[in-house]
Amino acid sequence: MTSPRLGVVFRPQLPPERLRSVAIAADEAGLDELWLWEDCFREGGIATTAAALAWTSRVEIGIGVLPAPLRNVAITAMEIATLCRMFPGRVHAGIGHGVQEWMEQVGARVQSPMTLLREYLTALRELLDGATVTSAGRYVRLTDVALDWPPSPPPPLHLGAVGPKTLALAGAVADGTILTCETTPAQLRQAREIVDEARASAGRTGSNRVTMYLTAVTGPGADERLIAERRRWSLDPSAEIGVAGDADAVAAAVSRCADAGADAVILQPAGDEPDLEAFVRFAGQEVRPRLRRSVMPSGGGSNTIA
Repeated sequence: MTSPRLGVVFRPQLPPERLRSVAIAADEAGLDELWLWEDCFREGGIATTAAALAWTSRVEIGIGVLPAPLRNVAITAMEIATLCRMFPGRVHAGIGHGVQEWMEQVGARVQSPMTLLREYLTALRELLDGATVTSAGRYVRLTDVALDWPPSPPPPLHLGAVGPKTLALAGAVADGTILTCETTPAQLRQAREIVDEARASAGRTGSNRVTMYLTAVTGPGADERLIAERRRWSLDPSAEIGVAGDADAVAAAVSRCADAGADAVILQPAGDEPDLEAFVRFAGQEVRPRLRRSVMPSGGGSNTIA
């Protein structure tokens, strides 16, 4: 089995001034990726991504995800293209429906989110490929729009997905799929199948990268803290979601995610994580090296897994 790419997420429940030290820790710890969220009404995805890229030299930065209803597609294309030209090869752009209640709050909710997302991703891909785009869709309407500075090569576009229709759309039109921390092992396998089948039906070649967030809790009281974290997400406390334990246990869970179809696993710290920089170093310096060998959990580590 090929080891999956490993990263962590900086959750926007933390103040933006905390991002710099976390980004630098991820860069120095050898992690492959650092992911950021654009959650209403916390932190903007483009601003945080630009800052994290500027503060680091090698770690790749993912935006997971930008809500399509909030952003004109031409502006999104301009922003992503600018980031990719300034920091080539280090940007993963994620797009999604957005939380519908939030979209309602700002007057951006649409009648058909699936239609918007299909039109949006199609136009965004064409713009980033350097095409001149005219679109007369239900939601995306462009007339002879082209970027002056398209990125070369164009970046992969990831789609945040939960339900089967959005997963199928990800397979058909996106380059990658982002799954939330609420995904169970069975759901991950099913998502992989839906994405691959939709990609084949659309006649697309190459693979669709599946990125999965995995809640990880380590240190004293890890099992109890994981149960509390599930409750924060309104999940069944006994659900097979997340991992609690030492580096061996976390590495084993990451590898099982890879076996189930994940190409990249992004560790998501609990909301009560007391030292995020230490968590980042734990992921990069202790978990990541264990992915290069057998990763069965040690006898002393808890192994609640996703």
